[in-house]
Amino acid sequence: MDPDAGGSSSAPPPPSATIGACAETKEEERGRKEVVVVLVGPSGSGKSSFAEAVVGGSTAGRHWVRVCQDTIGNGKAGTKIQCLKAASDALKEGKSVLIDRCNLEREQRADFVKLGSTLHADVHAVSLDLPAKVCISRAVSRKGHDGNLQGGKAALVVNRMLQKKETPLLTEGFSRIMCCNDDGDIKKAVDLYNDLGPSDSLPSGVFGQKSKRPVQVGIMKFLKKADASSVETSSGPKLALTEIKPAQQNPLPKQENVEAGFACPMEVEKGLNDKMENEEHAKESDYCDVGSRTLAFPSISTADFQFDLDRASDIIVDTAANFLQKFDNIRLVLVDLSEKSRILSLVKQKAAKKSIDSNRFFTCVGDITQLHTRGGLQCSVIGNAANWRLKPGGGGVNAAIYNAAGESLQHATKKCADALRPGTSVVVPLPSTSPLRQREGVTHVIHVLGPNMNPMRPDYLKNDYTRGSKILREAYNSLFENFASIVQSYMGKQNSESGAEKSASGGTSPNDTKMKREDSHGSERMKKHKLFQPIMTAKQQHECTKVNASNCHDDAMTSSAVPSQTRQVDNRRNDVVTSKTWGSWAQSLYELAMNPEKYKNSDSILETSDEYIVLKDLYPKAKRHILVISRMDGLDSLADVKKEHLPLLRRMHSAGVKWAQKFLEEDAALEFRLGYHSVPSMRQLHLHIISQDFNSASLKNKKHWNSFTTSFFRDSVDVIEEIEQNGSTTTSTDEKVLAMELRCHRCRSAHPNIPKLKSHIAICKSSFPSHLLQKNRLLSSTMHMDRT
Repeated sequence: MDPDAGGSSSAPPPPSATIGACAETKEEERGRKEVVVVLVGPSGSGKSSFAEAVVGGSTAGRHWVRVCQDTIGNGKAGTKIQCLKAASDALKEGKSVLIDRCNLEREQRADFVKLGSTLHADVHAVSLDLPAKVCISRAVSRKGHDGNLQGGKAALVVNRMLQKKETPLLTEGFSRIMCCNDDGDIKKAVDLYNDLGPSDSLPSGVFGQKSKRPVQVGIMKFLKKADASSVETSSGPKLALTEIKPAQQNPLPKQENVEAGFACPMEVEKGLNDKMENEEHAKESDYCDVGSRTLAFPSISTADFQFDLDRASDIIVDTAANFLQKFDNIRLVLVDLSEKSRILSLVKQKAAKKSIDSNRFFTCVGDITQLHTRGGLQCSVIGNAANWRLKPGGGGVNAAIYNAAGESLQHATKKCADALRPGTSVVVPLPSTSPLRQREGVTHVIHVLGPNMNPMRPDYLKNDYTRGSKILREAYNSLFENFASIVQSYMGKQNSESGAEKSASGGTSPNDTKMKREDSHGSERMKKHKLFQPIMTAKQQHECTKVNASNCHDDAMTSSAVPSQTRQVDNRRNDVVTSKTWGSWAQSLYELAMNPEKYKNSDSILETSDEYIVLKDLYPKAKRHILVISRMDGLDSLADVKKEHLPLLRRMHSAGVKWAQKFLEEDAALEFRLGYHSVPSMRQLHLHIISQDFNSASLKNKKHWNSFTTSFFRDSVDVIEEIEQNGSTTTSTDEKVLAMELRCHRCRSAHPNIPKLKSHIAICKSSFPSHLLQKNRLLSSTMHMDRT
């Protein structure tokens, strides 16, 4: 090149060399793939040491970046969002990333998995599954920790972390999962990543995972004492039925004692017999599970509402004793702030006289919002002596719980109910963001309202202790039964998770469509119940049943679950005793029938008599849909009906016919059926009067349709006739009929879904089946209506 032309004086490389260099670079880039390693483990498991060893020891040319939440904010603790941004920036720069956070729950890992997938990186999990006591010992004894988690408080924090740990699964999106069970495994993992070159990849799959066993919760065995108050069995801590003194409220040893207790070398840990190890973990898991079966509650109505303490203590002991007889493996703890509390003293004395198991029912002095952190008492559910508006403030326990739980409790309560009436309770799942849940492990608050003997408060009973005692007993029963349903939902969730693990290697998954359909059916019943009474349903099970992303059903009640009031009813028929469990949503018709005066302002009630109530169905399945509800206590469903109940059934039928005639005068095109569900979903015998157009937005699924158009629906005239002849009526318990295909109730043509079925019904002019045209089973403006 001519120097005068202004170009470089050096000669360019030969064309062949340039092409070769470009090809080599492109080939290297083509084989290169970044890696995101999500570290999983509690404090003290060695995550930071692992990350620093990989970053500082990489010898194969791969560039690593450690993203640590404890230092992400200019050397101080930061947020998950900051970690995600730092990881994203590093990946875009061609660097691999180590996520140094606890990442113990699937939800915490999900965003990092998604980030890696979006940026086309391999996503690995390295789970540091060291023994609990090793993690706790390290966390307690370390100095200058980036997150300041050290000393005595670290033990409780690590223990709580381990309770929440969810084992990483390939189904989360990881291409590789490596489990490290001791220091030797950790060294092998560090060496593996140190030797990983820019173009190298590691085999996919799960490596080093031992057979599944209960989550380790090792701190509890170090908190054991030799006296009767020690935690020894899975049935619960053997706490004496006595008030816990302030000096006893914090069983956590001082830092030097904790350190001494954990001075156990790794060699000794490796030499433990496998059988002993398994037994130890099983015991620790059982103790952990006790917290999920423990209710801590204050005395109701004895402070602000000034209920007589002697009478209140009788009711507390009686209801607790009856409740504990019904349910196994459940603990109740009565809590008061004062050592000199007279209610605690009275309850202790009376419980001792009744010989109630002190492992399952005892009293405790302390702040109900700090039982775990200050008293070492695990309880996932607490009761709240609420006010009728379900609002913060007032004072005492109500104010303390709302303050401790933060605004999230107010929002969650608003979703479940707006107000309480005396004698009822409402379950509120605490969101994962609630400080009370994060600090104390409280998953649910049950608001309960008792009777008021304070003339300065609403609903003053003017010292009517006959009525007041009845209401207080109802309040405690509601509180305890709602708690039982939470426990049942929790146990059901554990069982379903266990079943899912068993089928993970090749079993079939549940039918998601069916589950969604059933949830929809259940959630509507929850709404209906809420409008009648404020006892919560489970929108379950999960928020209200997934507390972390829930769906108020059981949650359950999945429930959320999702959590619900439970009532066992014995139905004796043909000398056979059967048991029916009614959820809290199913109690609303019973409550209405027994106490109609409390709903006198409701425009849903059409008629009230001494024997029945006529009510608009709050979620009608047709243009006209009402209920005639019996007011006879103990008559829950057709299974309870006997010959002596015939006069009542006839009068209910006549009331239904009367209202059908009224509706026909308003719209002569309507046609009606009167009948009962074979197995009702709501307690208290009730007769449906429903128009046959089925034109309603509330008719949403197959269960709705088949419950009114198949043999599941028993015509009132047939029920009366059968009881006259046989003394009782046949009820089918086979709910498979509710899952039958969708068929038109006129022409019996089949349809694939509800929208298409509704479109067909709107134009179908076929005659009804012949059996409906007999005995006045079908009522219309052109037929003579016999009131039976």
